[in-house]
Amino acid sequence: MEQPVTESVLSRPSVLRYLGLFGSVCCAVAGLFHGAGPELVRHLSLTSVLQSPYGPLALSLWTVGLAALCVAWWYGIRLTGRGALSVRWIVVTAALWCLPMLVTLPLGSRDLYAYACQGTLYASGGNPYLQGVSSQPCPWLDSMSVIWRDTPTPYGPVFVVFAGLAVAPGSQFLALAVFRALAVVSLVLLAAVLPVLARRAGAPVDRAMWLVLASPLVSVHLVGGGHNDATTMALLVAGMALLAGRSVRAGALVAGGSLLGLAAAVKPTLGVILPFGALLAAGGPALFPPTGSPGGRWRAMGLPEPAALALIFRRGGAVLASALGTLVLLSYASGLGMGWVTALSGANKAVNWTSPMTGAGITVNAIGKWFGLQWDAVPAARVVALILLAVALVAIVWRTRRESPFYGAALACLAVIFLAPITQPWYLTWPAVLLAVTTVPARWFAGTVVLSMFTILPSGDGSFRYLQVPLSFVMTALVVWVAVRAVRWLRRERADTGDAAPEPIGKPGPVPSR
Repeated sequence: MEQPVTESVLSRPSVLRYLGLFGSVCCAVAGLFHGAGPELVRHLSLTSVLQSPYGPLALSLWTVGLAALCVAWWYGIRLTGRGALSVRWIVVTAALWCLPMLVTLPLGSRDLYAYACQGTLYASGGNPYLQGVSSQPCPWLDSMSVIWRDTPTPYGPVFVVFAGLAVAPGSQFLALAVFRALAVVSLVLLAAVLPVLARRAGAPVDRAMWLVLASPLVSVHLVGGGHNDATTMALLVAGMALLAGRSVRAGALVAGGSLLGLAAAVKPTLGVILPFGALLAAGGPALFPPTGSPGGRWRAMGLPEPAALALIFRRGGAVLASALGTLVLLSYASGLGMGWVTALSGANKAVNWTSPMTGAGITVNAIGKWFGLQWDAVPAARVVALILLAVALVAIVWRTRRESPFYGAALACLAVIFLAPITQPWYLTWPAVLLAVTTVPARWFAGTVVLSMFTILPSGDGSFRYLQVPLSFVMTALVVWVAVRAVRWLRRERADTGDAAPEPIGKPGPVPSR
């Protein structure tokens, strides 16, 4: 049976490369018209942009550009694993898609301006974890989103120090260029270490490279938006690659753990992956025999045997100690201390439907208004989300103990994103690099990425601000659906009861021989 003409055309690598490049150019041009410029325009919405000069053109270019990038990426995923796309071809294609983003205004976010202002606060002797940038004040305060001017920074101490260095010359333009340069250098490092991790994890290298580097999240948000998530991803993958080596010596354990700690010192929320890094270093799935396995009480209960427990404490403990030691050392070396721990609560000021649990709170508020009740359920919903996150992380560690540690770490990142008070599209890059080095089908994740791309205007404002309440009902339905699926997933009986324990990721041989 012959393929439809569209399917046939989109199965050609050259067509995908230039379709994505066309989309990237469209997005970059849209950014020149209505990107996040130095002058803040408040209360932008889809309607106000359409009524502004060049607004319809900018929105048309933005929509067409995103669609082209997403289609090219989506169809490229189908070509991976067949030998149709070489690693070099993927790297060149991803680079082409990123190039136009270097010559446009910041896209999809005003975070670059926030980085600059937080850097000036630190450079002047202030502590961004204890005070907002408006207390300085930042010379470029008018460029920064109003909601974040009086909140502490959510970023780690290493990035705060880097931001202070970036603003040292006193030029906002130069500071923004430095932040974008950091994103580009980080992506180059990521392109170098991701194939290593994919090979050691037993995942197709071309699939891993395409899922991550060619993702529209990378070109539009990490390069166009200049987000520090690119640095976090590179450090995370480098650390995991060291821990997944075939012969992991003490030096590699310390170095790998230190890189994970360094990643958390840029983006503290990524600390949730540390338990999975420890399990990976200790032997991964081979540590946990299937429930009911013969050979003793421990194996019968599916728990690690004493020898495996010793590995977890010795090797996993070395990774955790290195990661946490690095994070604490850098925190105090920066002069900021551990203030980032409490500063993460600053995200509570934003109320947006794109955060599922925040959307649930907005839904409860709307239902209350139907009955004449005036309450604010969002804070309560966020407290519930925090409790659920703690439970979810423990459950994920236990439930994925016999599976790839990368899969468990990806689920942990998704749990953080789902239950966080604020959710942004580029947060999906965290689980993306982890899922990319597994064999888990990625179509559901790719669909989520595509949908998220259309929720933000090039200026960084929400595309559907005036539909916040209706879309919150959609998010509430999603919360219910995910909750039901999660319970079923946790209760599902394992099909491998009585089978031999799987081999450790990247480390062949039985556990006792370690």
